[in-house]
Amino acid sequence: METKQVLSGFAVVVLDRGFVYVGNATCDDDWCVISDARNIRVWGTTAGLGELVQNGPTPKTELDVVGTVRAPMRAVISVIDTERGKWPIS
Repeated sequence: METKQVLSGFAVVVLDRGFVYVGNATCDDDWCVISDARNIRVWGTTAGLGELVQNGPTPKTELDVVGTVRAPMRAVISVIDTERGKWPIS
């Protein structure tokens, strides 16, 4: 069976059960793999997730290093492009 790439780039990925990650996302028909991932544990915003996507983390944002996350596409709620340079990820 042929797999086609749906998305590849730096993004905020929202999963079911409230998990939100930022990192290098590559999603195909079945899986979304986020490398160099950070779990966004505390948003620390006044204007929600969109503020993080547009501006990067605030001083109150709490990020946890988690390495590589592999999530089935059925668990992905949304993938939101963001600019890598706005995030403290090497």
